[in-house]
Amino acid sequence: MQADGRVILNNVTVRYGRRIALEAVSGEFPAGSLTAVVGANGAGKSTLLAAIAGVVRLAGGTVNCAARQRLAYLPQLAAIDCDYPLTVAELIALGGWREFGAFRSPGAALRARAAAAAETVGLAGRLGRPIGEISVGELQRALFARLAVQDAAVILLDEPFAAIDAQTLPVLLDQVTRWHREGRTVIAVVHDLDLVQDRFPLTLVLAQRCIAWGATETALPAMAA
Repeated sequence: MQADGRVILNNVTVRYGRRIALEAVSGEFPAGSLTAVVGANGAGKSTLLAAIAGVVRLAGGTVNCAARQRLAYLPQLAAIDCDYPLTVAELIALGGWREFGAFRSPGAALRARAAAAAETVGLAGRLGRPIGEISVGELQRALFARLAVQDAAVILLDEPFAAIDAQTLPVLLDQVTRWHREGRTVIAVVHDLDLVQDRFPLTLVLAQRCIAWGATETALPAMAA
């Protein structure tokens, strides 16, 4: 990747009213790294991704992400409006919205990239279906395909494997591995610790503060502490 995919946190603090969601988190996600973010419910995992994406206001500290213009952020599925009148093809093509904007249709080249991304995640036969008529697993596949079209240097995934069927999980994991091999920085909130152990080289353990951060084999045991 040509863009600098490093993400550097310096004493990042986020508050919601009087409640502290993140407190003085510092560290670096190296360019091209693949990191799982783990912790108990309410540990600040989703807040961390939102802070990196710039969609929540910091109460203190800084987030340094040189590739912010090439950052892709996938929130939890519950945040996706499936009633919006989009087809699967249109949803995937939105990954290239910077190329066509609000008042033009995607060009032939972008439509071809979207179709190729759909085929990669096994949705080639579903492109004409409204997103409200596909399964949860198919929707997540479509959202991953949209990220692939976006061609981001930094990819943030908030619980991307939650409530996913057994057939979809390996498809999504293969895409994450592909992004990692392409040199993209991938940061994912993950609850399945076995999955973290098997597929993620780096782990950040959160409990509002940073409890452990580094190689998964040394950081993950802090979850049991």
